[in-house]
Amino acid sequence: MSDWKAELDALVSETMDFARSLRSQLPSSMGKPGSIRPEPARLEPMNWGGSEREEIQRRVASFKAHQQRHTRQREDYAASEWKRMLASRTWPGASEQSGPR
Repeated sequence: MSDWKAELDALVSETMDFARSLRSQLPSSMGKPGSIRPEPARLEPMNWGGSEREEIQRRVASFKAHQQRHTRQREDYAASEWKRMLASRTWPGASEQSGPR
């Protein structure tokens, strides 16, 4: 039963020796383990040349114009198809000379 305890103690000892060897190899810029390291320089916020509100208003206006253009195209297409269907429709009781009503 003490065999696993001896192996565990040997493993802990070996691990501690390994950790000590790594500490001695740390670059001097890293400082001592556990010491406070200086924080990296912070970046300034980006200035996009205008306020966020103006950007949102510009995008909303662009989207609205895009939607209106698509609405007009759908309406024009529907009207042209309706006219085409009416033109090709045969009217019951109408003579061929008089054409559609």
